[in-house]
Amino acid sequence: MPSIYQLKPAFQNLLRPLVQYLYKKGCTANQITLLAMFLSLAISLFIYLYFQNPAANYIFLLIYPIWMLVRMAFNAIDGMLAREFHQQSHLGAFYNELCDVIADSALFMSLIVFSCIHPQLLLLMTFLAILSEYTGVMAPLVGQERRYDGPMGKSDRAFWTSVITIIVITQNFLHFSMTIISYLINGLLGVICILLLLTIYNRIKNSITLQG
Repeated sequence: MPSIYQLKPAFQNLLRPLVQYLYKKGCTANQITLLAMFLSLAISLFIYLYFQNPAANYIFLLIYPIWMLVRMAFNAIDGMLAREFHQQSHLGAFYNELCDVIADSALFMSLIVFSCIHPQLLLLMTFLAILSEYTGVMAPLVGQERRYDGPMGKSDRAFWTSVITIIVITQNFLHFSMTIISYLINGLLGVICILLLLTIYNRIKNSITLQG
């Protein structure tokens, strides 16, 4: 099954002029990685606190899908700075993996503030997302490269959780049946969880198959 991750090379080509500019200005891969994490935490806190207010303007929830797109650019930029400008380091490897998991978990869990989302499903999705990334980083322990197999990789999760926020915004402005919206969102979360299980399986299977 295809994954949005497969679009990464084309996305990187679009960003290459910006990466070269940032390098000339003295930006490092680790700075970009940390900046993306701290901005993710700030946005997560804003969503969780602001939308506890019944009078909240749901147009501000657009910050979630917009940031997810920008964050994909951040993720590509830090990797390109590290690889293409010789900024790879052991500390950077830790930053790259840990900051992404922290940022993803915070952004996903900020959505728990919306009553139409079942918290148990959101928690399960967040846990499986962490487990899928852990599975990917375990591949080098059996002599393989870090695994990014889909079908529910990092970019896919960003896309589909952004779709969920757009559904929430649409419901607030068009006043669809909350019951239907709840079934739709939580059904989508359930599908994401199933695809995360398949992602975990694929990463383990492909690591072992390549080793053999």
